[in-house]
Amino acid sequence: MDAALIVGVIATLLEAIGFLLVARALTSWFPDLRRYQIVQLLWEVTDPILEPLRRVIPPIGGIDLSVMIIVISIFTLAELLRASV
Repeated sequence: MDAALIVGVIATLLEAIGFLLVARALTSWFPDLRRYQIVQLLWEVTDPILEPLRRVIPPIGGIDLSVMIIVISIFTLAELLRASV
């Protein structure tokens, strides 16, 4: 397989994870949405990604900065991967 293809797939998967995290952040603004199974699945999928950073950086004033830090990191990493090919 071509290295550019592999890097492209990895970057695309990273971006998909980033978009899932953005969707999770948006659903957190609407607590009533948590009763829907798709939102529960979204939270179950993204929790393992967020929990390690939450142990290091707890919410500040009720605002969870871990989502923003991870989303920025993921999109930056995906862009760096694409630029390296």
